Amino acid sequence: MPIQTRVREAGGRPVEAVAPLGADAVALPVRPGPTAPADALPELPFPVEELLALHRAKGEPGEIVAAPVRLDGRLCELLLYGVGEAAPADLRKAGAALTRRGRGRDTLVAGLPEASSDGLAAFVEGALLAAYEFTIRSGDDEDAGAGKGKRPPGTLALAVEGADAWAAVRRGEALARAAARARDLANQPSTDKGPSWLAGRAADIAAEAGLELRVLGEKELAERGFGGLLAVGGGSPRPPRLIELSYRPEDADGRHVVLVGKGIAFDSGGLSLKPNDNMKTMKTDMAGGGAVMAVMGALRGLGVRSRVTGLVAAAENMPSGSAMRPGDVITHYGGRTSEVLNTDAEGRLVLADALAYAAAELDPDVIVDVATLTGAAKVALGLRHGALYATDDDLADALLAAGRAAGEPLWRMPLIDEYRPGIDSDVADVANIERRGFGGGSIMAALFLREFAGGRRWAHLDVAGPARATGEDAEITKGATGFGTRLLLTWLGAASG
Repeated sequence: MPIQTRVREAGGRPVEAVAPLGADAVALPVRPGPTAPADALPELPFPVEELLALHRAKGEPGEIVAAPVRLDGRLCELLLYGVGEAAPADLRKAGAALTRRGRGRDTLVAGLPEASSDGLAAFVEGALLAAYEFTIRSGDDEDAGAGKGKRPPGTLALAVEGADAWAAVRRGEALARAAARARDLANQPSTDKGPSWLAGRAADIAAEAGLELRVLGEKELAERGFGGLLAVGGGSPRPPRLIELSYRPEDADGRHVVLVGKGIAFDSGGLSLKPNDNMKTMKTDMAGGGAVMAVMGALRGLGVRSRVTGLVAAAENMPSGSAMRPGDVITHYGGRTSEVLNTDAEGRLVLADALAYAAAELDPDVIVDVATLTGAAKVALGLRHGALYATDDDLADALLAAGRAAGEPLWRMPLIDEYRPGIDSDVADVANIERRGFGGGSIMAALFLREFAGGRRWAHLDVAGPARATGEDAEITKGATGFGTRLLLTWLGAASG
């Protein structure tokens, strides 16, 4: 399982649930100000206020104070965890901190604070995603160095009261598992993860979630004019694929959304070869495509009512005698041409095909693409914010709000028309990198993609920074983060509501 911790309902008060569940830890929420009522706490040999004061704890999200207690004749650990104002962001952080503090425990029973449905869902998201781990080690964990003390708790039992609260917990679990699936896809080494491997995982998702699947192979891509995919994938012995997943709910609201994901299974840079250090994370260059696949797999379970089509433009960018060259001109789907000035600016070339296909053939009301597209976006916004470009203000506002709610924040960037001449080509309709000294590499990439969106309502998420993490931070774990998955599901759910 991508997430090791299992969520189950404890029932009743968390203190009373410890013995029947065989739990070795019990957690109770603490907010700033007065502490929890005395009848909610196990018997302590000291006032809880003194315990909190000793640790200078203020009930802020992420704070945890521990003490040994005896419950029903068994020695357990009491964890008092801060929840701040119990806003969703506070509870997401609190859930993550609690799971990490519970490492090595078999069962952790947690009482939930009074909070909104969104807050309870966020708590579960944080708790589960902080428990995420990806490994392909041989042998058991003890032999491999990931000892029991480092494992997440085997079971997180929640003391839930009421159907609405339990529905919120289930929603948080669904969002977390979708994000974990996106992480799994991106963390998978490229040893096996070629375009056909991604198509195979899409088939698994389609079968599981009741989706329609269509995969275009090399022959069909050539016959239909997907020149960008063919050019980028031309240097690899593993040919490209266009993956199309379709979700058609019975009670559809009449809106058709197309999601487009960059699916570069590995990016060497092609003939414009990357330095070795820059290649080490390139197994995750399909993180946008992985997010789209994970979103598609979660739509039915979350009751999204919009019709949604997910496209993943999958290729492997490798150097060889058959690789595309600087100076080549590509004819994309629909006939528009681009001049290749840098083979390492390959993501926009495959996305151009998918965007043009979506605009011309799928009749969408809105198109949103997500891609680890430019290092420039990472330089501009760092590792926690994605760059958002949009041709429609209402669409931009809705995505920004969804990002805030999901804990996957975006920052809107400008589509500067005065910069458009920077991607003019002498021999084609457009060049794949900026060539007049304007700078703004992320903006230039977005302007390139806009050329292929067919005038549709369109947004582009450049997630090169937040799609990968170098360490743990709240619900984020080292490696692929699944960024964009919860954001898009939140947006689609709000739009369908």
